[in-house]
Amino acid sequence: MYAIVDIETTGGHASANGITEIAICIHDGKKITRRFQTLVNPHRDIPVYIRALTGITNEMVQDAPPFEDVAHEIFHLLKGQIFVAHNVNFDYSFLRYHLGTVGYDLQCNKLCTVRLGRKIMPGLMSYSLGKICNHLGITNNSRHRAMGDAEATAELFSMYLKNDTENHIGKALKQNSKEQVLPANLPKQDIDALPTSPGIYYFHDNKGKVVYVGKAKNIRKRVCSHFTGNNPNYQRQEFLKTIHHISHQVCGTELIAFVLEAVEIKRLWPKYNRSLKKFENTFGIYMYEDQRGYMRLAVDKHRKHMPAVYACNSLLDGRNLLLNLIDTFGLCPKLCFIQKNDQPCSGSSVGSCACEGHQSAGEYNEKVNAALDELKKALPTFAIRDEGRNNEEHSCILIEEGRFYGMGYISHYYNADNIQQLKSYLTPYPGNDYIRNIVTGYADRFPQRKVVFA
Repeated sequence: MYAIVDIETTGGHASANGITEIAICIHDGKKITRRFQTLVNPHRDIPVYIRALTGITNEMVQDAPPFEDVAHEIFHLLKGQIFVAHNVNFDYSFLRYHLGTVGYDLQCNKLCTVRLGRKIMPGLMSYSLGKICNHLGITNNSRHRAMGDAEATAELFSMYLKNDTENHIGKALKQNSKEQVLPANLPKQDIDALPTSPGIYYFHDNKGKVVYVGKAKNIRKRVCSHFTGNNPNYQRQEFLKTIHHISHQVCGTELIAFVLEAVEIKRLWPKYNRSLKKFENTFGIYMYEDQRGYMRLAVDKHRKHMPAVYACNSLLDGRNLLLNLIDTFGLCPKLCFIQKNDQPCSGSSVGSCACEGHQSAGEYNEKVNAALDELKKALPTFAIRDEGRNNEEHSCILIEEGRFYGMGYISHYYNADNIQQLKSYLTPYPGNDYIRNIVTGYADRFPQRKVVFA
């Protein structure tokens, strides 16, 4: 038996909105055998645009039963039935959430008449309920009201049952079928085309724009995990509704996928990615020349348009490094912004402090340059050589003087022993501390995959 359902609500996601009307048509595979319909008092204001769309006003639901008063009947109508709706994940997530709030655990197999329409009646311009009903001559005199839409969906479903010559409905109900959980607008062949190798994947909207980028050790498994569960929050429901297509890039290793994901999120700025968008270097040691010509070093937060001479994970790390340079090379604590009071600095007692004018800018700057050379020597240059996308190549990631340079794939027959030659085979990418940290961390864990350049 099938329970064909339509609901009207105060908004687009269950966790922050209520149900204003529900209709259920019990269908035996040939005809409707039972109908249930009721208005519901959502205990909140119905937004004006919802009132305009559905015609359901605050006054109409004022004396209607609250959801908890009809939940028992609704649950037992749906229990054990196959839950059918047009864009089923929306209606199902709403009812499952609200039934859950009053102690009922709804667990049903689901069928989406949007997805079924694309398979059983392919090639139509639109699969929205209104347009497909107009195309097929199905009359709906109560559009955007629960019973009108439920009865129209039931008539549409009856047509699907009669025209399902390839048993798409039966296949969708199989336990291992993805049809029950996939977003309404996403073709199953997009999932079938995904590999099980490491890489990154892109979710596209109806115009082809990338709205999400993700990484995976197993692309197909990770993509499918996005569609499991029935999280009712707004972001998830909007996210699922937006997905129309999936593309992907295979990567040789999970590390390459991590790096490429970070690069692509910064490049494409997808709507539904939150992490990595705002990742920036945290602190760094910066150098500039003051009005007297003295080169000055300072620890500061990341500056967008000024490259650091050395990146640091924290203010403390930067300060400790700068103190070490002051001791080693005789730099002035005041000119390095370590000492900020009005007392004489440590060099004043011997009459040699630059801040007191005892050293010329040229003499002092030689010390600063020596310190910078020492910092540069401490910045590693190495490559990570790892598995490729096939047996004929290996992957390569290059860190040059402590900064991420780029990556690519190189034939096994090429010997990467010259950094300039190696760079000609790699694609340069913009980097940041996040990328540098994951690559250097990987190199520490797998030193046998690290190629060091002098």
